[in-house]
Amino acid sequence: MKNNLIVLILFLLTSYSFSFSNEIPKSEVVEMLNLVETSADFDLSIELIKGSDNSADLLADTNISNLISDKEKVFVKIVPSENVNPGSANATNGSSGTGKSMLIIFVLSFLSGFAALLTPCVFPMIPMTVSYFTHSSKNKAMGIRNALFYGISIITIYVILGTIVTAIFGPAALNALSTNVWFNIFFFILLVVFAVSFMGAFEITLPNSWLNKSDTVSNKGGFIGIFFMALTLALVSFSCTGPIVGTLLVESASIGGIAPFVGMFGFSLALALPFTLFAAFPGWMNSLPRSGGWLNTVKVFLGFLELALAFKFLSTADLVSQSHLLERELFLAIWIGIFTALAIYLLGGFKLPHDSPLERLSVGRVLLGTTTLIFVAYLIPGMWGAPLKLISGFPPSPTYSEWKQSGSSNTSNQSAEHVEGMHEGVHGIMMFDDYDKALAYAKKVNKPLMLDFTGWGCQNCRKMEETVWNAEGVSSILKDKVVVASLYVDEKKELPASEHKELEYAPGKKMSITQVGHKWGFLQMSRYKSNSQPHYRMLSPDGKDLANGPADFEHHGNAEAFKKWLEEGLKLAK
Repeated sequence: MKNNLIVLILFLLTSYSFSFSNEIPKSEVVEMLNLVETSADFDLSIELIKGSDNSADLLADTNISNLISDKEKVFVKIVPSENVNPGSANATNGSSGTGKSMLIIFVLSFLSGFAALLTPCVFPMIPMTVSYFTHSSKNKAMGIRNALFYGISIITIYVILGTIVTAIFGPAALNALSTNVWFNIFFFILLVVFAVSFMGAFEITLPNSWLNKSDTVSNKGGFIGIFFMALTLALVSFSCTGPIVGTLLVESASIGGIAPFVGMFGFSLALALPFTLFAAFPGWMNSLPRSGGWLNTVKVFLGFLELALAFKFLSTADLVSQSHLLERELFLAIWIGIFTALAIYLLGGFKLPHDSPLERLSVGRVLLGTTTLIFVAYLIPGMWGAPLKLISGFPPSPTYSEWKQSGSSNTSNQSAEHVEGMHEGVHGIMMFDDYDKALAYAKKVNKPLMLDFTGWGCQNCRKMEETVWNAEGVSSILKDKVVVASLYVDEKKELPASEHKELEYAPGKKMSITQVGHKWGFLQMSRYKSNSQPHYRMLSPDGKDLANGPADFEHHGNAEAFKKWLEEGLKLAK
C-alpha cells in the first residue's frame, strides 16, 4: 500500500511539473489521502495539495476536508501525551515552540554561567585552579587531559542537579508550576531572597561539613580527586552561583520537560570552559583582569536583575488568580523603581555593604548606567498605554490595567457590547471567552470563527497579541472579518457542579473537568491533539474546521505569516 502511495505522489509531482497547469484533480487527491499510512506520507500529501494551483478548491471540498480531518486525528499526536497539564498555559509546552524554548533556555543559561564567572566567589578561583593543574601535571598533555576531565566534572555535577529536579517533580508537575498560583508566589519569594543576598544583606552558604568532606577526597589525586575538586568548586562558590542556579531552575521548571537538564548543561558549560581553556593554555592567564571591587559590582547588578525577574512570577500568580493586585501600571512602576535604583548605583550614587571605595567611575560602568537610564525612560510611557514591544510578554497586557478596569478606554464598537458574552479585548478587538456563545454569534453574522487557545500565564500569547494582532492588515481582519474566541486554558473559575466530569482526551488518557480552563484545555487536546499555547484554529460559521490548519507562535509569530494564515482561512470559509 505504501509503495502505491509513493508511486502516486511521484506521478503527480512529475506529470504536473511538466504541464502548463499545476492543478490536481479531486479524484486523485482522494485516492492519495486514502493511501496514507504514516505521518510522513500525510505531511507530504498536504504539501502537494497546498502547492497546487487549485489548492483552495481542493481544501474547500467536503470529501477532501473530511479525509484530512480524519487523517489528522490519526497522525497528529499530542506532544507529550503522557505529560498533559490542561491548566498549563506555558507557550513552550507541547510540540509548538518546544525546540525554540529549549534553545532560549540554553542560551540564557550559558550567559548566566558567564555572569557567574564574574562574581567574587568564582573569578579568583580560575588562576588558583589553573596553577594547580600546571604544577601537578608531569607534562602538557597530562595537564590538558586533567583540565578536560575537570571541565567535564563541573558539567556533570550541575547536569545531575538538573536531572534530579526533573526526576523528583516529573515533567507533568513541572509544567503545572507555570500557572500554579502558590508555586509562583513561592518562586517570587525565593528570587527576592536571592536578590537581597546578591546585594550583600547576607550570604547563602552550605554546611561546612560538606565542603570539608569534598576537599578531603579531592586531595587523593587521580580522576576521583579531580572530580571532587570540581565538586569543591561548586560548594565553595555556592554563595554566588546558588542564586543564579536557583533562578535558572525556577525559570526552567516553569517551562517543564527537560528544561532543567538543558539549563544546567548550558550554565555548567559556560562555567567549565574558562577553567579548561586556561589550564590547557596557561599563557592566556596574563590577559585576565585583576580581581577587585568590580566583581562585587557584577554581583549587585545580578541582584537587581533577579529582583526585577521576581515580579514576573508574582504577576503570573496575580493574572491566573485574576486578583488585579499587580496590574500593568504597578508592575511597570516597580520595574522603573528597580532600574532607576540600579542606574543610580552604577553611577556611584550609593554603595552597598561589600562595595570597595569608589575613587572614579570606569567607562564601562558609566555606559551601563546610562543604558539602564535609557531603559527606564523607555518604560515610562508604558504607564499610559504604550505597547513596549521590547519587553512584550513580561508586564501584564494593556487590557490588564487600572485604566482599563475603570472603563476609561475608548471602545471601538460600543454596539457590540450588547451581544451576550462579547467584550472588548486587546487593541479594541471584540471577542468572546466562551466557545458556544462565539459559535452562535459566528452563525448569526455568517463570519468565520477564530479559536484562540491562550492562557493568563502565557508569555508568548501576550507577545502575539501585542506585536502581531495590532499589525496592519491583521488588526482589520480580527476586528471586522472574523469572530474571535479567546479560550483561557488556565482559567481557574469553577464550573457548576453539574458540569463536573471525567473525560478521555486520548486513548487511555483521562482528565477531570472542574474548572473553566479544564473545559477549554480538553477541547484543544481532544479535538486538535495539541496542548501548547498560543494555538489558533479557524472554523466556518457552521463550526467545521477549515483546512488552513493550526497557527502558533513558532511558525506564525510575525505579522506577515499570521496575516497569510488568516487570509487563507477567509478564502476557505467562502
